[in-house]
Amino acid sequence: MEKIIKKLEEFVAARDWEQFHTPKNLAISIAIEAAELLEHFQWNDVQFRELPDRKAIEEEVADVMIYCLLFLNYMGSSVEEVLMNKIQKNEKKYEVS
Repeated sequence: MEKIIKKLEEFVAARDWEQFHTPKNLAISIAIEAAELLEHFQWNDVQFRELPDRKAIEEEVADVMIYCLLFLNYMGSSVEEVLMNKIQKNEKKYEVS
């Protein structure tokens, strides 16, 4: 994960985009990219494996993930720690009976 975050930091810095990466802008970008992902399924009941534009869908998922990683990085949060904490919280909330 560190390698990916470093690559993202380099990408952003090379383009001088840090100035635009505020919590608000990053949150908006996450929502926009998630909406672009949803567009692939709008009015479509086809299963994911049958979709002709699977590569485009994977790219939209990557865009969402990239902005999420940038958001957590901006906050100084550890991606692994945040995810593990949430998984543990969900395990307690949705216990297996």
